[in-house]
Amino acid sequence: MELESWSEQSERLWVLASGEGMPRRQFLALLVAGGTAAVLAACGGRGSSSVSITGGPVSTVDPAALFKDPTPFIQRGASLESRLELMPGLITPNDLFFVRNNSTSVDLSVDDWSLVVEGDAVEQRLDLSYDDIHRLPSRSVTAYLECAGNHRVMFDRLQGRTADGTQWGRGAIGNGIWIGVSLADVLTLAGLADDAVSVLLVGLDEDSPEGGFQRVLPLEKALDPDTILAYEMNGEPLPRDHGFPLRAIVPGWVGSSQIKWLGRIVVSSDPQWTRNNTTSYVLIGGDYSPEGEALGQVVTEQNIKSALALPWPARLDAGHHTLRGYAHSPHGRIHRVQYSEDGGASWRDSRVLTPQPQYSWAQFEFDWSATTGEHTIMTRATDAADNTQPDRVPFNQKGYLFNQPLPHPIRVSA
Repeated sequence: MELESWSEQSERLWVLASGEGMPRRQFLALLVAGGTAAVLAACGGRGSSSVSITGGPVSTVDPAALFKDPTPFIQRGASLESRLELMPGLITPNDLFFVRNNSTSVDLSVDDWSLVVEGDAVEQRLDLSYDDIHRLPSRSVTAYLECAGNHRVMFDRLQGRTADGTQWGRGAIGNGIWIGVSLADVLTLAGLADDAVSVLLVGLDEDSPEGGFQRVLPLEKALDPDTILAYEMNGEPLPRDHGFPLRAIVPGWVGSSQIKWLGRIVVSSDPQWTRNNTTSYVLIGGDYSPEGEALGQVVTEQNIKSALALPWPARLDAGHHTLRGYAHSPHGRIHRVQYSEDGGASWRDSRVLTPQPQYSWAQFEFDWSATTGEHTIMTRATDAADNTQPDRVPFNQKGYLFNQPLPHPIRVSA
């Protein structure tokens, strides 16, 4: 087997270090002072996985934190990042679907579980069993689900500024078929008061902040018929890592709104403020004016993105290739995806594939003749409402909603 040069090894090392949120200046200083060992030690000190310079990440995920096999994923503590290059098509299989946990996955029994609906803006408290939920009219929604911090590491890689939080690459996203009941039907059953304004969803992951992860939905979004409480994912009962027995699916909104292991709903006549809409899941920075009790602008809706379904960085043989990727937008179907080989100076159209059901992401592809050497390909998407990925995203402290075009590095060998 041909050995990698030092430049190749150091590039792989930088991919690891930047993926863990290490600034470029710190990486270079460590490399000069102590070589590979010093960089790996610093990454390990951040709680990251160990690394093989030629083989990429090696698992150190806590086996008690998750139920699914972590092998196909990029492992980030109690969370798992999907590899887009492994995606087989439009729908993400359950065993390849990313996991974002704020503590550890919860193992609940339907015999001991119930959903409580309460608050000063409902006529009566409800206590619904799993069977009660299944007796309500079912609704199916095809929708992508994406963490608000997907692409977070790109603030460092492309802007040289490190944001707080898990240094997600491009794989904190998946696309699924969800079956459940409309949240509106559950709220109607409880009897909504005329002055109801906010709906707080609370999970049963008691080790997470606030003793159960929670997010607030405005009443209008809660009553959208496609905001559902799902008990099935891709034709199977909801997996434990994905919120069994019940989770919220809020199409087009960030993943933190889509509470797993749902156990309680609180409907209020006043706006509700929690950690997750005051200091977390908030755009904090000079470009974002505070709203309400939050330190910045509350993150709700996702934004338009695209990414190639290739490893980062990618290695290809010289010759003809059909490159594929995924694009999505909360504002409508993807109308166009373009790619650039010259840093955005010129763009060419790819082929956007069909179907794009409901709130699904879209697949795109284009033919590329790869010549030996180092290449960078960027993609940008435009949706049916004419929203396009911006050239630059203002920095925010938590690193949410990064969606400028990604310059994907590709090395082509003869």
